[in-house]
Amino acid sequence: MINTGKLAGRTIFITGASRGIGKAIALKAAKDGANIIIAAKTAEPHPKLPGTIYTAAKEVEEAGGKCLPCIVDVRDESQVAKAVESAVNKFGGIDILINNASAISLTPTLTTEMKRYDLMHSINTRGTFLVSKMCLPYLKKGKSPHILNISPPLNMNPIWFKNHVAYTMAKYGMSMCVLGMAEEFRPDGIAVNALWPRTAILTAAMEMLTGQEAAKHSRKPEIMADAAYAVFQRDASNCSGKFLIDEEVLKEAGVTDFDQYACDPSNKDELMPDFFLDTPAEEIFKKKSGGGGASGDFENIFKAIQNNLSEELVSKVQASYLFSLKGDQAGTYFVDLKSGKGSAGKGDPPSPPDATLTMTAKDFSAMFSGKLKPAAAFMTGKLKISGNLQKAMKLEKLMGQLKSKL
Repeated sequence: MINTGKLAGRTIFITGASRGIGKAIALKAAKDGANIIIAAKTAEPHPKLPGTIYTAAKEVEEAGGKCLPCIVDVRDESQVAKAVESAVNKFGGIDILINNASAISLTPTLTTEMKRYDLMHSINTRGTFLVSKMCLPYLKKGKSPHILNISPPLNMNPIWFKNHVAYTMAKYGMSMCVLGMAEEFRPDGIAVNALWPRTAILTAAMEMLTGQEAAKHSRKPEIMADAAYAVFQRDASNCSGKFLIDEEVLKEAGVTDFDQYACDPSNKDELMPDFFLDTPAEEIFKKKSGGGGASGDFENIFKAIQNNLSEELVSKVQASYLFSLKGDQAGTYFVDLKSGKGSAGKGDPPSPPDATLTMTAKDFSAMFSGKLKPAAAFMTGKLKISGNLQKAMKLEKLMGQLKSKL
């Protein structure tokens, strides 16, 4: 997406912009010479997450923009008010608001701690509402004003609720802000839209959830930045209340090369779909050889697993798994990759499992034969995980070694 210069001099307030999608959007707009407010919590380097508001601000200015870094927890009304006031004093107003700050915890009801529930709802739903409320008086005076929430379409398919209802409710709260505010502020000419990625985006949050393997199945944040940039080229008076998908926005803008956005171009045809979209993950991940696998002889499956374990694999994974299989061939099996060359078989693992994976025998066979990826199984509800989700997703390494042998 080529920069046109149309955002030159316009002021853009972005929450959660010290890294990831928020920072990518900031850098894209900076190339036009936009004024950027980086509103995020990270003022000091985080031990696990890259970037601060100050390092992001330096990058924005090096890209050609002007920047005001503000320490903002979107849950804190006084901090939000102070940042908005500082932005107006420095740049004279606000033209665009991007509600990007978000919290995620993919846990079912019984294992969702209320502090996690409150965190997600306070940041995602309340934070979006609060920042929008504070910016709106200035957006009313802005040039072609936009609010863009990084949130999904309101898809009521139960599959997106049953495994992580607390997160879905919090994320959909951001989308309901779009639905309501688009109509409320249509007379003021303010565009209020949502933007969501077609595939997984490689961010710090994604890496924390699924590990380093996430890069193989993800796109770069730049695809969201380019899509957001395309949205801001549209006339705010006749583009509002829409739930936009990055790939569709860019196709409408004339972009045809999507390989450039893949983190691993060699794996561009096996990208992981993002949550809340209608395209079933198993369709995207389906191999040319076809769909699900047969149940098979589990003793032989685990014998094959055992024969293909190695010290190298153990050193890379360092996790123990318990498989609770349901259906005609119900039972418990384990794969232990904690020490030596590892072990696999029926029953419980020799060391306490880091993750327990529950699924049908048929889906288990499909997963270990390479016809169903763990991430796809999880996202479509075929696989339930309790314990350490990041370690569970490391199973991709084992699947890659076994798919040609089972």
